Amino acid sequence: MQKRISLFAAFLLLCATTVMAQVTTSGMSGKVTDGKDDVIGAIVEATHTPSGTRYKAVTNSKGQFTINGMRVGGPYEVKINYIGYQTKVVNGITLQLGETYRLKTSMTEDTKELSNVIVTGSASKFAYEKTGASTNISNAQILATPTVNRSITDITRLSPYGGNGMTFAGTDGRTANFTVDGASFNNNFGLSSNLPGGGSPISIDAIEELQVVISPFDVRQTNFIGGGVNAITKSGTNTFKGSLSVFHKNEQMRGDAVEGEAIAGAREKDRKTTFVGTLGGPIIKDKLFFFVNVDYSKIPTIANRWRASEDGVADADNYISHAKAEDLQKVSEHAKEYGYDTGSYTSFPADESNLKLLGRIDWNINDMHHLAVRYNYT
Repeated sequence: MQKRISLFAAFLLLCATTVMAQVTTSGMSGKVTDGKDDVIGAIVEATHTPSGTRYKAVTNSKGQFTINGMRVGGPYEVKINYIGYQTKVVNGITLQLGETYRLKTSMTEDTKELSNVIVTGSASKFAYEKTGASTNISNAQILATPTVNRSITDITRLSPYGGNGMTFAGTDGRTANFTVDGASFNNNFGLSSNLPGGGSPISIDAIEELQVVISPFDVRQTNFIGGGVNAITKSGTNTFKGSLSVFHKNEQMRGDAVEGEAIAGAREKDRKTTFVGTLGGPIIKDKLFFFVNVDYSKIPTIANRWRASEDGVADADNYISHAKAEDLQKVSEHAKEYGYDTGSYTSFPADESNLKLLGRIDWNINDMHHLAVRYNYT
């Protein structure tokens, strides 16, 4: 029995280590005073306005408070209450992934009945909570960034340290780390620095925020040498939101000549169509939310343009080989006598498709406990 308990404890420790490997939330800390002295025991309540998610803390003997594990984004409304003081309300706070927002405010003694004081919060990015060189890319920035391939590596170039693919600050892309909600999505085979799933293992329409970090000294971020890309997925809110998009490109959208000279085969059939849909909203207001995303790409391509000739005369400019069609037919028929089908020798279709699915449920169990369950398929 004791051995089982030890094994279970070791398993829990391993799980805890894995969970803490990457940052998927934000935080808030601050100090509350009355203009002169620290306010001890004030109740700080932060509410994520779109979803009604609430977080609470109490100021300590130095008037300081800290809230961890908060939902990324905003806006947040922060209320500070203490007996004998007017309720302080701070609006318009937006939290960024992997960073702690610093809130410093003061309260006024309640000498008579007054209405709430409303302040718009803002803070410098150059705060002591910073843990190294990092770039946070919001969903609004992602939507505004032109990207031909709809790839995550196109978005990470917004970081001044970003380069080609997963290369950051000049390091080999295979030393980088890419996580989604704390789960690793690297190309672990190691022969390429490209991400799996067609270069984007998750639809960029499903991403709420990206964070590119370079050699941070935050112990919660591990498993890479040069750069790390930390992404979190969208969640539902109290408002139903959805989108439908179609992206298309083909061979007519690119040039076929250099210095006025046409390039043979430059406009052979080459097209890609992507269909994207998202939907999120409340199941139970302020309590239970859902979000789903579908991303499907259809790419009709040709693996080989070469085909057989009718007279045995080759024409390289038009991809016609020396081999005669009748000779290839004889070879094919002979191979079938041995039970082998050679397949077509006149066309080589290689159509590709890429399907990405994501579903997420968020449950505000209470002010201290929040549960998120995510399923994704690539």
